[in-house]
Order: sequence, then C-alpha cells, then structure tokens
Amino acid sequence: MMLLALLPCAVFFGLAAMFFSEPLLALPDDGSRADVIVVPGGDGQPRAEQAARLWKEGRSPYILVTGDGDCLFNKQIIVREGVPPSAIFVECYSGSTWQNARYSAPMMRKINAKSALIVTNWYHSRRAVASFRAVCPQMHFVSAPVNDSDEHIGFPTTRTDVEVIAKEYVKLGWYLLSGRIFPQDLTGHGPALNLSSICKSTEDGL
Repeated sequence: MMLLALLPCAVFFGLAAMFFSEPLLALPDDGSRADVIVVPGGDGQPRAEQAARLWKEGRSPYILVTGDGDCLFNKQIIVREGVPPSAIFVECYSGSTWQNARYSAPMMRKINAKSALIVTNWYHSRRAVASFRAVCPQMHFVSAPVNDSDEHIGFPTTRTDVEVIAKEYVKLGWYLLSGRIFPQDLTGHGPALNLSSICKSTEDGL
C-alpha cells in the first residue's frame, strides 16, 4: 500500500525533472572570452567543432582537449576546422568528467589560465562546469554548450532523450553525494578571482 501511495509522487517528480531538465541541467553561454577552451571527452565531433568555432570567433587563444578515447580524434577535427596545432593541448588519460577536470588542472596551470570555456552538451554542462570549479576554485568557468540543431533541448521527446537526461540526473546526484562537487559549484556564477592558488594539484587525490 505504501508503494502504491508513493507511486503518484514518483511519477510527478519524474515528469517534473524531465520538464525542467533545461534549467536544472544546463548553463547558458554568456558570450565572454576566456584564457582557454576546454573540450571534455564524449560525443566528440559536435564538441570539437564548437570549440573550433569559438576559437575562430576570438573567444580564446587556446583549446584543451581532454578525455581518453577520443582526444586525438577531437584534435584532428579541430585542426581540420582551421585551428593551428600550436594552439591545441591534449590530455588523453581521463575517463570521467571529474578526471577531465583533475587531469586538465596541471595543463591549465602551465599556461597560467585564470578562466575557461567548457564546451559540452547542454545536459552535461552544469555538472562539467561544477567539476572544474571544484578542482580549480579560483578560476572562472563559463559554459559554452554545443549549438547542435539536431540535439533537442528541454523536455525529452524520445526514449533516447529520456535515458540520457535520467542518467545525467543520476551522475549529478552521485557527484554531490560523493563530495566531488558542492551545491555552490552548480550556480551560473563563478567565484571572485584569487590568483594565489589557481588549481588543486592532482597529488591531492582523485
């Protein structure tokens, strides 16, 4: 009986999570410039093409491609789109969004980056930006989600959309519960810059 009583609540909250998926999961692009464009692994080509487009628009002088599996492929796409190899850095060891942030930190320190644009899919943008903020709390991170006309934004219309968004909610919840990210990392505003410590060292642990 208890389960039956809870079922309508579960359905309601499930539908609400899907209906409000865009404001809950996505961070918009504010059009600002940054020291580096970061491309996390996964769904490679759209993210790589978006990064190249932002570079050509003058939004940043460098691109950092991060993620095991498609890092070199993404670099090839970015070069093909007209970005010189000298402007591209590659990190090919990370296997998750959290590791994308942790393993990118030393490379961002190397170029003295104090701000970054995170290029990823809209539903992944809040967790991705939060992960980088948690690792580099004194840097300023801005979302620059993929502008893909084939990708539906907002309430899901297909089973695939529902699965992708549901998985993202689970991953976001796990990142919060595990202490990888904190609620303050999820907002649309970055911290005030304090350049005394740009990024946490990877030696602090994964």
